[in-house]
Amino acid sequence: MSGLRRLFQIGFAISAWLLGWLLVRLHLLRPALTPAQRLCRTLDRLGATFVKLGQGLSLHRDLLPDEYIRALQSLQDRVAPFPDEVARREVERALGKPLPELFAEFEAHPLAAASIAQVHQARLHDGRRVVVKIRRPRIKAEIDRDMRLLRGVLRALLALVPWLRRFDPLALVDEIGSNLRKETDFRREARSTLRFAEAFRGSATVHVPAVRAHGAQLAQALVEAYLQQLFVIGVFHGDPHPGNLFIMESGHICFHDFGIVGTLDPSTRRNLAAFLLAFVHQDSEWMLDAALDLGLLAGMLDRAEFRQGMQEVIQDYAGLPLKDWSLAEAFVRVARLGRGRNIRIPHNLLVLMRMLYLMENAVRDLDPDFNLLQSLLGKAEAVLSPSVGAGVETGLNRLRFEAAEGVRELPAELGAWIHRIRASGLEMQVQHHGMEELEQTIARGSNRVALALVTLGLYIAASLLMQHSIGPRLGGMPLFAAAGYALALWFTWRLARGISRSGKL
Repeated sequence: MSGLRRLFQIGFAISAWLLGWLLVRLHLLRPALTPAQRLCRTLDRLGATFVKLGQGLSLHRDLLPDEYIRALQSLQDRVAPFPDEVARREVERALGKPLPELFAEFEAHPLAAASIAQVHQARLHDGRRVVVKIRRPRIKAEIDRDMRLLRGVLRALLALVPWLRRFDPLALVDEIGSNLRKETDFRREARSTLRFAEAFRGSATVHVPAVRAHGAQLAQALVEAYLQQLFVIGVFHGDPHPGNLFIMESGHICFHDFGIVGTLDPSTRRNLAAFLLAFVHQDSEWMLDAALDLGLLAGMLDRAEFRQGMQEVIQDYAGLPLKDWSLAEAFVRVARLGRGRNIRIPHNLLVLMRMLYLMENAVRDLDPDFNLLQSLLGKAEAVLSPSVGAGVETGLNRLRFEAAEGVRELPAELGAWIHRIRASGLEMQVQHHGMEELEQTIARGSNRVALALVTLGLYIAASLLMQHSIGPRLGGMPLFAAAGYALALWFTWRLARGISRSGKL
C-alpha cells in the first residue's frame, strides 16, 4: 500500500470516529455500538500497528474512562499466519544455518500467530522441545511508516481542534510507538527472559496436578514471584494474563512472552513500599507524599484538596475486609485525582498498574478468598524491613520507615556535600572587633541545635534497636537500646539545664 493511500485511510478512519463521537455527545446519533466499541473496531480495521496502539492506550487508566479501558483490553491480534516457506526463510536468515542443521523437527503450522510474530513448535537435535518465535517480515518498517503517518494526521487534527493539545497526544503516540518498537526487538526480549531465568534459578514450588484444586498454593507462589521481581531484582513481567502463565509438570510457574517488561529503580521500589504501607495503614498524608515521590501525581497542586481525595479513597476501603482491597484500583484512583492535569505518568508506572490489575485478577481466579495485601505485607517483611512492623501505631510506622531511609541516604548526601565544598575551593576570612558577645551567643545556639539533633538521633536509634531487639539483653530490655535511651535522656537534661540557666529558649 502506497504511503499516500495509507495516509488517507488513517486520516479518514480517525476523522470518522471523531465525528461519530461528537454526534453521540450532542445526542444527535444513537448507534448500536458505543464510542469505545467503535474505537476498537476502527483500530482493528487499520491493522496490526493500530491494534498494538490500542493495547498501549489500554495502559492509560489515568487518562481514559473505564469503558474505554475495557474495550481496548479486548483488542486481540487476529492476524493470519504468514506462509511456512517465509517462516523457514526468516529462521535461516537470522540464525545463519539451514533449518535441518538447526532442528531435528520443525512444525510447519504455527502454534499461534499475532501481529508482530508467530511461534512454531520444534525439537532440537538433543531431543529438547522448544518454541521458535519468528518476527513478521518488514514489520519494523510498517510500524515506522504507520507511526509517522499517524503523527502527521494528529498534527493536522490539533490545528483544527486546539483544545486537544492539553492531552499532549503526540507525546503519547511517541511513547507507545517507542515501546512498540522495543516489542519487536527479540534480542531485548531474550535478555529479559535470561534475566528472569537467572533470578529464579533453583526456585521450587508445590507440585500440583490441577490449578483449581490447589489455587491457594499457586496464588501464593505467584505473589512471591512478583515480590521477588518488584522489590529485589527491580524488573517485572508486565503482562501476566492467563495466556502468559503456565503450570509446568514439575509444578513451576512458567512466565511466557517477555515482550512487555517493566523496571523499577531502587528509589521507585522504596517509594512503592511507602505507598503500600501508607495505603494499608490509612495514612492520607503519607500516601500523598508517596504518590508524589512515585510520580503518580506531579506539578503544582493543592495539598489540602489532594489529601482530602486520598482520605476518600482510604475511607472507601476502610469498611471492607483486607482481602477485598485492591492496590491496583487505589493506584488508578490516586492517578485520576489529577483530573487530566497529570497525564505524563512514567511508562514504568503504567506497566506496573496494568500488571497489578492482571496479577490481582489471576490471584483471585486461583483463590477468591486469597488476602493479597496481607500476603504482600507478610512476605515483603524481609525486603522492606525496617519499613514493616506489626502492632505499632500508624505514626511509628512512618517514623520507622522515614528514619531508615534517612540513615540509608545520609552517607551519600554527606559525601556529596563534602565534595561540593572541596570542589568550590572557597575560603572566607572575616575579621571583626567588639562582637565577642554575639559570637558567643551564636556559638551557644549552634551547640544547642547540634545537641538537640544528636539527642533526636539517639532516641530514633534506640527505638529501632528496641523494636528489633538487637544485641544482648538486660532484664528483658536490649542493652544497646537502654544505653541509647540513657545517653539521650542525659543530653536532654543538659539541654534543658542550659536553657533554664540562660533564661531564654
